[in-house]
Amino acid sequence: MKKILITGGAGFIGSHVVRQFIKNYADYQIINLDKLTYAGNLLNLTDLENDPNYRFIKGDITDAVFIRELFQVEKPDAVIHLAAESHVDRSISNPMEFVMTNVIGTVNLLNAAKESWKGDYDNHRFYHVSTDEVYGSLGETGMFTETTAYDPHSPYSASKASSDHFVRAYHDTYGLNVVISNCSNNYGSHHFPEKLIPLAINNIKNNKPVPVYGKGENIRDWLWVEDHASAIDRIFHQAKAGDTYNIGGHNEWKNIDLIHLLCRIMDEKLGRETGTSANLITYVTDRAGHDLRYAIDSSKLQNELNWTPSLQFEEGLAKTVDWYLENDEWLENVTSGNYQDYYKLQYADHEQ
Repeated sequence: MKKILITGGAGFIGSHVVRQFIKNYADYQIINLDKLTYAGNLLNLTDLENDPNYRFIKGDITDAVFIRELFQVEKPDAVIHLAAESHVDRSISNPMEFVMTNVIGTVNLLNAAKESWKGDYDNHRFYHVSTDEVYGSLGETGMFTETTAYDPHSPYSASKASSDHFVRAYHDTYGLNVVISNCSNNYGSHHFPEKLIPLAINNIKNNKPVPVYGKGENIRDWLWVEDHASAIDRIFHQAKAGDTYNIGGHNEWKNIDLIHLLCRIMDEKLGRETGTSANLITYVTDRAGHDLRYAIDSSKLQNELNWTPSLQFEEGLAKTVDWYLENDEWLENVTSGNYQDYYKLQYADHEQ
């Protein structure tokens, strides 16, 4: 049985990747390694916790000794590395936390993998999941490709750019079998409600102000998280060692247009008069170093590995709204902080 270590598997994207692999590969054992910071939520995976091919281990990737011992004991055949600090605003207020997790944590995993796999890289793989923010900002035209020069503008994107460079360096220097993907903004179920879409859904539902940076003219490409998980699956199994793929949803939206669409959907779902939710929109001071536009060209992934997104944004956003409205208990547990007690109740007594 192939053993795959997925870091950050209790997070938003990570939980969907864990579910993708558990449901599609009966011959894989999935180890979910997560520190359970504020964004790590084991309630994202309650449907899998009794699956014989799934195990959760709480741990910190910045602890080099722990990571080395974990590899010695578990001997994973592959790593899918998603553990990261990812919120730009938090990186502005505390950049060192992002350096430690996103850079040092990644290097700790690379060192442990190199030591554990001892040059047998044909049968092992290190997959590093990154972001399109490493490329910087676009003007009104053009798209990011796999050859776009890095130009990060925030402590978050700088930390992810650094980790990307270390992953490639370990391939070039030591021959480690690595692949990297850089994705656009994700949306979907189980998203921690500090990010734009879940925050807006929750605030609209509770008749609270919906904050929009500046004039809302920043443009993002939106990728449904389940499509992202399927792309990771495809890249993990089919990409050549050392290769990089961009993953995008082909859905460019100005933030303000997205929010107005979301308001219309929420009005319909909640039975409110059209335009009611739009009255909650509140413009706030723009974020420092706020990139104007991101857009992903994922034609390489489409042409070489035959992957395309399954949902257009309007359909995916409606499905996302439905999920949040149907999962009041999940949202209440997150917004109240009660979700952080789940590990103590279910796992703490069983961890070594």
